[in-house]
Parts: sequence; structure tokens; C-alpha cells
Amino acid sequence: MRSSRCRRGVLLLALLTVGAAGQAEPLQSPWWEDYGSHDRYLCRGQASVVLERNEAQASLIQGGYRTTFFREASDEPGLRYSSDGMRLILLGDELTLERLPQRISCLRTAQG
Repeated sequence: MRSSRCRRGVLLLALLTVGAAGQAEPLQSPWWEDYGSHDRYLCRGQASVVLERNEAQASLIQGGYRTTFFREASDEPGLRYSSDGMRLILLGDELTLERLPQRISCLRTAQG
């Protein structure tokens, strides 16, 4: 559990600092995870992330890191996924990565 939180912290830190890993081609989830949606987002105008998702879960991919999130039931607008204190909020073409008090907004650049 601690290493899982550490990886999520590294992912968020990588997006905040946008090092060389932000420019690398991201990993892709294995075919058996059956994600119906595969969209690319640009965060802070520099870091590229990929969000793969289906009805039950989502996978956020950036550089060499991939993190799985699970769908939340919510009356709030947009689709919400969470895992260990980190939340993804998808509303239209905007993806918000949230680990309070930090929040990063990303815009969709490619849809597939």
C-alpha cells in the first residue's frame, strides 16, 4: 500500500515538475484490460498523459508510470475515478488530477 501511494506521488510530482519523462512516449495498457477509450491530454502546456478508461476503471499513463483508478458513484458533474487519495475528474475535454491540496488541469489533445 505504501509503495502504491509512493508511485502516485511520483506521478503527480512528475507532472508538476515536467522533466524529460514528460516528453517520452507513454506506456500502453495490456489488451486484456479492455479500455474502450484512449485519450491524450496536455497538462500545464507541457506534460503529455494518456487516459484509458471503461465504465468501471481508468488507467492514467505518463512516461514510465501507469496508475489504475476506479469509478466513483457521484452526483457531481463529470466522471470521477479515485485511488488512494488521488482523484481524476473528467468533464468534457478537461481532465483534472487532484491530490489535495494540489490540483492539475489538463486539456484533451487527441481522442481515440
